[in-house]
Amino acid sequence: MNKRILVVDDEECIYEVVQACLEDMAGWEVIVAASGEEGLLKVQVEPLDAILLDVSMPEMDGFVFFERLQENPATQSIPVILLTAKVLPDDQARFETMGVAGVITKPFNPETISAQVAEILSWSI
Repeated sequence: MNKRILVVDDEECIYEVVQACLEDMAGWEVIVAASGEEGLLKVQVEPLDAILLDVSMPEMDGFVFFERLQENPATQSIPVILLTAKVLPDDQARFETMGVAGVITKPFNPETISAQVAEILSWSI
C-alpha cells in the first residue's frame, strides 16, 4: 500500500522540496498544507499514514496543531514528525513529552529525508 503523508509548513520552498523528495525517493503520496488551519482541514478529509509538521508557523504553530489533532479521536493516532529548526534543550524536552513520533531538524538533507522518515516510522522504502 502506498503511504500518504501530509506536510504542513508555511514555507513553500520547504514543502516543495520535502514533497519532491518523499515522492521521488520513496514513492509516497504527499499532500501539502501551507498553514495549520489548512492542515486541519486536510486531515479531516484525507486518509493519512503520517504528518510532517513545521513547529514555527504564523497564526497556528505546530504545537497548537498537534494539540488539535490529539483532541480528535479520528486524528490522534496519526504519527507526527516535527520538522523544525528548534533544537534547544528546552525544546527537545518539550518534543519528548508531546508524544510525537520523531523530530527532523532543519536544515535537513534532501537526499536522506525519506530514509529518516522511514526510520522514525519503521517503514520500508
